[in-house]
Amino acid sequence: MISGLYEGQDGDSRLALRVDVDGTRPTGRVSGDLFAVAGATISYVGSFVVNSPAVHAEGAEARIDGRGVFTFDTPDKDVSVTITDGSGTAALAGRTYGLSFSSPYFRRVLLEQDSVTGTVPFVSYGTGTLPGPSGSPARELSVGAAYAEAGIELTLAQPGVIPVDGSGADLAWNDAELHHAMSQQFSMFGDAPAWRLWLLVASKHTGGYRGIMFDYNDAHQRQGAAVFYDAIKGDSPQAQRAQLRTYVHELGHAFNLLHSWQKNLANPPQPLGPEGGFGDLSWMNYVQNYRPGGEQGYWAAFPFQFTDPELVHLRHGFFRDVAMGANAFGTGAAEIAPFEQPVEDHSGLRLELRAKESFELGEPVVVELKLSCAGEPRVTHGHLHPDTEFTQVSITQPGGRTVLYRPMMRHCVDTSPDIRLDEGNPAMYRSAYIGHGRDGHYFQQPGEYQVRAQYIAADGSRIVSPACLVRVRFPVSHDDHQVAELMLGEEQGKLFSLLGSDSPALRSGNLALDEVIDRYGDHRLATYARMVKGLNAEREFKALTTGKRLRIRPPDPKQGIEHLTRVAQEATIDNITLNMVLRRLARAQARQGDLARANAVMDKMVTLFEAKGVNPIIMGQIRRQAELTKAALSAEA
Repeated sequence: MISGLYEGQDGDSRLALRVDVDGTRPTGRVSGDLFAVAGATISYVGSFVVNSPAVHAEGAEARIDGRGVFTFDTPDKDVSVTITDGSGTAALAGRTYGLSFSSPYFRRVLLEQDSVTGTVPFVSYGTGTLPGPSGSPARELSVGAAYAEAGIELTLAQPGVIPVDGSGADLAWNDAELHHAMSQQFSMFGDAPAWRLWLLVASKHTGGYRGIMFDYNDAHQRQGAAVFYDAIKGDSPQAQRAQLRTYVHELGHAFNLLHSWQKNLANPPQPLGPEGGFGDLSWMNYVQNYRPGGEQGYWAAFPFQFTDPELVHLRHGFFRDVAMGANAFGTGAAEIAPFEQPVEDHSGLRLELRAKESFELGEPVVVELKLSCAGEPRVTHGHLHPDTEFTQVSITQPGGRTVLYRPMMRHCVDTSPDIRLDEGNPAMYRSAYIGHGRDGHYFQQPGEYQVRAQYIAADGSRIVSPACLVRVRFPVSHDDHQVAELMLGEEQGKLFSLLGSDSPALRSGNLALDEVIDRYGDHRLATYARMVKGLNAEREFKALTTGKRLRIRPPDPKQGIEHLTRVAQEATIDNITLNMVLRRLARAQARQGDLARANAVMDKMVTLFEAKGVNPIIMGQIRRQAELTKAALSAEA
């Protein structure tokens, strides 16, 4: 057997060569990465892959030849490799490298894992404990062993345990706290591509998710993930099996693997597997969405491995497409064609996208998504918000370029409760801030934008909305220009995505929002600055210190009430966001010790939406929501 990682050097050029022609699940490929050596520094130059090499073996010598695909221009695209007893030569791109065998694994990755006190990190699961597919060998699988089977050596650094400073903490993490934890705690977090990543085992997420992969909207993404113990804990074989899948799944995103049903959004687009991707037997699929058979069918057939195309990516994807901190998630999948309506649609579902008549330059662009049944009752899942990525949003900018909205944080929703749409519940609604994401601000210039959405239903149907016109107005006054400049900063966009943060890494953004409030407090856009500051003040904030301790800043209900009261009075935000602001304002009042005023806020919410002429069915939901909020705040008090 000759497959594995070889290393060689020719003068100032270094080669990492991956030979994958025999052994376990060979993909029949040879690939490599080239680096330039200058003094004590090493810089990445480019990558190549030979997809269909010819392999000749004579005695102890093996010769591999083929035409390579390179990331850089070279007149000589032929690749020739000769290996004898663990050494050999590789001729490519005008150079010849002496080779020596380095590892049976194709890539080496260092995983730094920290866990919060009270959580129990996953160790391993015996795949033969529960019934599975015939032909899949029973073995003890840890996360490292699962990646080892894919040819990736995942080395676990000394695990850390993070104690908690402070009492009364709910230990439910929000996106802003996780964003801060990543930049503060990961000792190897950096501004350069490297085979290293961080995993945080936290207690729970405020959204109830099982896991999240940290995505940043700068040049260095995919460096870490979190799993949430409260959502996946348990000692039963079923719980241990689910924990293994969650850990491998979230780390898979860090290797730039998309969900099974989203691979057509990669760059270049990848073909979807059976059933629009939902038929993939992969770590990257959702068990509850597997077809045919759902969760039961998935576990009955899943061999605990990546699919063949995923294996090719992990082993032979170009360096910047796989290494953490390199190319963006999806490998630059922002350049897409606008979503088109299906030629035939018998789904019985209708998707609409709505926006206010116009936005000021710098105003957070929020759209409302409405999913309804177009006739007979329909059952589907409730993941309509684009942060879960069952819904995608495309934005055609004034110059004609179409980009995909990519949320700053990606939420993996491993449960999909059924939603029935019928006469009593004809539609569901979500409000989504799409003004900023992993690619920065999407509405940075005045003009007309065409926005479309695509929802992937529970049965795999792809429901496309008609185009929604979003107008961004030219600034008129000097103050309009000044406020727009303050609102469109990169850190400010992150704060709007996260609904506020205490992170020192976003200090400049917070100072800009403070300036909007202090100097331009009567400007219409100051409402949004107050909303972000008020929502962040009203909740606690968890911060990891450099000494690996978790400290909790308690809620500041007084400041939350001050800002959110102004937001509610001006009522310039959309209805769904206003609903959230009023409920958070009521919580701040209750935490201040004024339960009567908290209840009055909920009564005001009902009256306010009645005056807006909200339809009776939605109005009934708002009344129930107000009463449930009152009861919850009373119990908490």
